[in-house]
Amino acid sequence: MKKEIQKLLQVNGALAEDEVKSILRSYDIQITRYEVVETKKDVEEINLRFPVALKVCSRSILHKTDVGGVKLNIQDMDELIEVFSLFKKKFPNERFIVDQMVDKGVEAIIGLVQDPTFGLTIMTGVGGIYTELYQDVSFRVVPIVEYDAYEMIEELKGKKLLDGFRNIKTDTEQFIKLILQISEIGSELIDRIDQMDLNPVFIYEKRYCVVDAKMILNE
Repeated sequence: MKKEIQKLLQVNGALAEDEVKSILRSYDIQITRYEVVETKKDVEEINLRFPVALKVCSRSILHKTDVGGVKLNIQDMDELIEVFSLFKKKFPNERFIVDQMVDKGVEAIIGLVQDPTFGLTIMTGVGGIYTELYQDVSFRVVPIVEYDAYEMIEELKGKKLLDGFRNIKTDTEQFIKLILQISEIGSELIDRIDQMDLNPVFIYEKRYCVVDAKMILNE
């Protein structure tokens, strides 16, 4: 494990989005292209394709949307600079992440959570923000094997979305692989992870992409 990742894991509490994505990248997990910016000059020098999203990137702001810290579908540099200026006034002491927008796929969620009875568990569901609303999720105790991952998907009411519902094509094998990778992270960091939330994960015909990620480390 790289030294910078080991350093991040010494933190107590929430990590910023770029820090979580750095950890995911170190495990070869597919994430969005992004750059972290602090100044207008940083913004002007980004090397990303539009449209992009601008998000506040902070250890102290876990739910960015709730505080008005997310702007999606920014179409060009002029608009990005304008939104950045507004965000900089609203969050003067924070960094920001510019995320290259990706095509929408079938939305899924994968998470890790410490259960008081069973210890670290892995959760998955299909449907993004509606997953927890409809309680369409499946849990297993970490670590899991491939059979467990398949079983978790079979238990989901929304699994039809992964089976080609209305000719929507998804790569279920890649999704299974991702679930197993998150289980591996959970196993390796079982004493450090309090919560991890990948939501949404977009699943495509031949790949997936983790769009947003949160992680809280315990003491």
